[in-house]
Amino acid sequence: MIRRTILAAVLIAALGASGCSTVSNLNPFGKKDKGPAELAGEGQRISIIPADQLLEPAEALKGVDFALPPAETVTAWPLPGGNAEQAVGNVAAGANVSIAWRKSFGQGQKRGRYVTAPPVAADGKVFLMDADARVVAVDARSGSQIWRTATNPGDNKRDKLAFGGGMAYADGKLYVSSGYREVMQMDAKTGAVGWRTKTPESIHGAPNVSGGRVFVVSLDNTLMTFDAATGTPSWTYQALSETARILSASSPAISGDTVVAAFGSGELVALRASNGNDLWNEALSRASRTSALSEIRDIPGRPVIYQGDVFAVSHSGVFAATDLRTGQARWTLPVVGVTAPWPAGDVVYVVSKAGDVICASRENGQIYWIRNLNEGFKAKKKGGILGIGGQRQNKPVWSGPLLAGDKLLIVGQTGQMVALNAKTGEIAKRIEIKGASTLSPIAMGDTVYVVTEEADLIAIR
Repeated sequence: MIRRTILAAVLIAALGASGCSTVSNLNPFGKKDKGPAELAGEGQRISIIPADQLLEPAEALKGVDFALPPAETVTAWPLPGGNAEQAVGNVAAGANVSIAWRKSFGQGQKRGRYVTAPPVAADGKVFLMDADARVVAVDARSGSQIWRTATNPGDNKRDKLAFGGGMAYADGKLYVSSGYREVMQMDAKTGAVGWRTKTPESIHGAPNVSGGRVFVVSLDNTLMTFDAATGTPSWTYQALSETARILSASSPAISGDTVVAAFGSGELVALRASNGNDLWNEALSRASRTSALSEIRDIPGRPVIYQGDVFAVSHSGVFAATDLRTGQARWTLPVVGVTAPWPAGDVVYVVSKAGDVICASRENGQIYWIRNLNEGFKAKKKGGILGIGGQRQNKPVWSGPLLAGDKLLIVGQTGQMVALNAKTGEIAKRIEIKGASTLSPIAMGDTVYVVTEEADLIAIR
């Protein structure tokens, strides 16, 4: 437990560790890799990426156009990924990419506490969680606070793992997971708590809700389910144990009676949503290890279900498209990622930890274009004396994307939002949001919403 606490505290800085925009070996951090073993023993995983695979635009796709779905107005963003499958497509929002307003909604990031809960929005409200695990409802047009409810049960004030969690909205209720080892239901109009159920471990990821069930993954890699009406626990699924993981955490994706969950062990698992029966299991990880960071197999970004495929990217360096029905990998790319992919039309977008925005064919994984948002970044040292000692600055982490019309919107630790041309990857606009953000933007109506580490909500129209 102590090791896990330390890792959680330091890995927010590790997220910015550098990678390469062109990869010719299996190690995302640039060191030689000895190659995978022929057979994997217990607790090991065989690489599913060929050793000679490159991360670069395909010659055959130069100058080739692709189709994107038409932009549509979304009237609500009730779940962490927008909907149960966590695939929204193309939203008609934030057309001018300009800030309408910004409002503080509570306590920002501080020692041992982080703003990691993705916002959700419905019924004219945006629901947020600050670094002190207080859930706040604000008016979506003005940002004015409507209600605030603390989730701290009162007996866990010194719990060092009591950060994170998240929210999901369904049928007038808000379902909240908590680092304080609880799942609860609140009235979305008033914030009044309907039920609260204790869990064996902390929960750092947001829940998903579908078919009268609440689905959430706990810190010990257990997928738990609860009756949405009563909070009564239902079936559980235990993935492989993993002590090292990224600060942020994933939410399961649900399509019909299939739920797909991603775990800190690097496992991507599909189960029957009704009873938890195992359908398939895929390991998005590499066999060989050359550094402490590469030992982290976590899939911290949400898996996304889109037109019969599951898209997910791991910190271990595997970006995969998997057939939802069979669990067979359709293609893979050597991408180290910590946020959710964004499939739309003929392509899927993903942001790597190194700052590369990649546009790939949904059909075969061939790359149309790559844009490095950290191009020209020069690492500096903070502290030290006469250049000796001090802490080296890592490359900024970027979160997203959100496809809004013909633009990809991405936010980062630099305090900027970048709008890329969705077809070419060219930078169309940069705006200063004056606050680091590690949460992907969401949209409702004509507005895009961004949450910063300082617990500011920014409306972009």
